Amino acid sequence: MESCKISNLYNLSETIAADLFTGLTYPWEALPKISGFICELGKSLDPQKYEQRAENIWVAKNAKVAPTANINGPVIIDEEAEIRHCAFIRGNAIVGKGAVVGNSTELKNVVLFNKVQVPHYNYVGDAILGYKAHMGAGSITSNVKSDKTLVVVKDGKEEIATGLKKFGAMLGDEVEVGCNSVLNPGSVIGRNSNVYPLSMVRGIVPAKSIYKNKNEIVEKQ
Repeated sequence: MESCKISNLYNLSETIAADLFTGLTYPWEALPKISGFICELGKSLDPQKYEQRAENIWVAKNAKVAPTANINGPVIIDEEAEIRHCAFIRGNAIVGKGAVVGNSTELKNVVLFNKVQVPHYNYVGDAILGYKAHMGAGSITSNVKSDKTLVVVKDGKEEIATGLKKFGAMLGDEVEVGCNSVLNPGSVIGRNSNVYPLSMVRGIVPAKSIYKNKNEIVEKQ
């Protein structure tokens, strides 16, 4: 599935975690590696730009972190990121340059590329969000199937077994997800695509598309 490959979803120059994807074909292959990667990368960060606030928690000195935010490591919060009031970072999270993690948003085992916005009541778990991706208020990644079986990425008759029980969503660069949408386990949204509000997405949405519902995915003009 060419559309699901890292090279077709992400500009790796827009993340501090570029090396995480070295040697991988599909982005979800990085999910089990996030924790260890953060612990190693954190040790190499410039102490003039980043401070280690607790064990395995590194925060850029010019990032804004609200006093009510709850942050558990391993975590890297990059330069000029903003962690707003009552955000909950459960761990294994990389928050990119200029990214926004908003009020009551929860992160777990994620990579947010630079300029990502998850600003209002979002749950983002076991997911990778590309450069300038944005999730509208209340939209979430559902990361475990109801029957608890391993996640399979499907595109019509094509399937890729991921071997993962937990897999939220892979959002390409500049994806826009409408308010109160649910991205089901194994969802992959191609670059520059839009998802209508109140959507329930499953499977692959091609790049430069508008997802209206499962039977109506149209090409952007």
